[in-house]
Amino acid sequence: MTQVTQDTSEPTLPKWLKLADEGVTVTLRYPTLISGVLTDSLTMRAPSLKDWRASKIAGNGDYEKQELSLFGSLTGLSEVELLTLKFKDYQRLSAGYFRLVEEDDV
Repeated sequence: MTQVTQDTSEPTLPKWLKLADEGVTVTLRYPTLISGVLTDSLTMRAPSLKDWRASKIAGNGDYEKQELSLFGSLTGLSEVELLTLKFKDYQRLSAGYFRLVEEDDV
């Protein structure tokens, strides 16, 4: 007889991502100067519908501009500061955002 077991454990988050009800904290792979301070992590709050709508208007049909506007609003960073992030760290920030808005029970 074959015994089948269900994996009821929750999916694990990467060690560089800390999830809370109010937002996420992303540890950067490459510490970056933000406002003259070497920063090794960023916190992003959970978006509201108002944030999303404002970014859609700011993007004016340009998805990349919309995303930069939204991420700037949620992290308190300017577009210029976001653009200084290494691509890997921007991807981590993006992954954190999707953890905040997806209904995956993680």
